[in-house]
Amino acid sequence: MPDGKQREIIYTHDDIKKRVRELADEISADYAGREVIVVGILKGAFIFMADLIRALSIPCRIDFVRCASYGTGSESSEKVVVTKDIEISIKDRDVLIVEDIIDTGLTLKYLVEWLKERNPRSLKVCALLDKRSRRKVAFEADYVGFTINDGFLVGYGLDFDEQYRFLPEIYVISG
Repeated sequence: MPDGKQREIIYTHDDIKKRVRELADEISADYAGREVIVVGILKGAFIFMADLIRALSIPCRIDFVRCASYGTGSESSEKVVVTKDIEISIKDRDVLIVEDIIDTGLTLKYLVEWLKERNPRSLKVCALLDKRSRRKVAFEADYVGFTINDGFLVGYGLDFDEQYRFLPEIYVISG
């Protein structure tokens, strides 16, 4: 590879497609007869979210939020800042946050608490990937695609320095 990184596939496009369909069926059953506001966390969740909402059998509205945590190098400051807010009112509405990967749990814990202040009727989280070994705070998603061990993942929206998001599979990279 041009950047010197080695990559090994861990989830094929078919694996992902099947799991997204299963998650959509579970979410559709849980929200049967109701509309849900699906809030994607930019940038990584946009591909997963697009596939997920197309597989839902319930009505939904979509919005996006973007968060950042600033620090030095690869270490987070553990301070989360919302850099793009949602535009739809969620008061008395059912809300589903969609995330690509849960790592330390800091961003999602902050975001859930922040959105709860707007008094949604319900607030749940769906994550494609859950990397429990890196958790710094207690956090459990309501819906999880795949639970993984350690490793730096790219593809299907996940990036390394804004590269690899376009890949239809999920890879672990090294090197």
